[in-house]
Amino acid sequence: MAQEHTVKAFDDDITRLRGLIAEMGGLAEVALTDAIEALVKGSEDLARGVIARDKKLDVLEAEVDKLAVRIIALRAPMADDLREVIAAMKICGVLERIGDYSKNIAKSAMKVEQRRKFEPLTLIPAMADLAGQMVHDVMTAYAARDAVLAAEIIARDDKVDAFYDSIFRNLVSHMMENPASITSAAELLFVARNIERIGDHATNVAEMVHYAATGIYLTDRDDRKNA
Repeated sequence: MAQEHTVKAFDDDITRLRGLIAEMGGLAEVALTDAIEALVKGSEDLARGVIARDKKLDVLEAEVDKLAVRIIALRAPMADDLREVIAAMKICGVLERIGDYSKNIAKSAMKVEQRRKFEPLTLIPAMADLAGQMVHDVMTAYAARDAVLAAEIIARDDKVDAFYDSIFRNLVSHMMENPASITSAAELLFVARNIERIGDHATNVAEMVHYAATGIYLTDRDDRKNA
C-alpha cells in the first residue's frame, strides 16, 4: 500500500510539473501575439498588458524549479522520469526568456513613430506568426512527447532566420534613405532580433523535448548518421 501511495504521489507531481510548463507555454505564446498586435496598432494598453503579465511567468518559473528539485530529492526518479524532470527545468527557463523577449517587443512598440512608413511592418507580423507557431507546436510536442514533431520544428528555424535577414537589409536601407526615422527603424530592428531569438528558443525547447522523449540529443543522432 505504501508503494502504491508513493507511485501515486510521484505521478501527481509529474502531472503538476507538466501542467505548469503548459501554462507557461500558453502565457509565452499570448505574450508574443499581444506584443506584435501592440506594435502594429500602436496600442500602449496592449503593450503595457504584456509587460505587466510577464511577472506571472517569473512566478511560474520559480514554482517549476521548486517542484522539480522536490521531485528529485524525494522521489529519486530514474532514467525516463529523470530526463523529463531535467527537461522541464530547462524548458521553463527558456519559456521565461521567450516572455522577456515579448516584453522587449512591447516596450519597443510604444517607441515606434510613423509606423505606416515602414515596409518591414508587413514582414514583422509574418515573422512573428512563424515564431509563434513554433512556440505553439513545441508545446504540443512537449505534451505528446512527440520527437518527430520536435525535429520538424527545429527545421523551421531557418525560415525565421531568413525573415530576419530580409528585415535587417530593408531597415538598414530605410535608415540610410530616411535619417530622421533612424530611432524608430532601430526599434523595429530590435523587435525583429527579439523575434529571431524566440525562434531560437523554441528550437531549444524542441531539442529538449526530443531528448526527454528519446534520450538522444539531435546532435548525437547526426553524429551517428555521419559516422
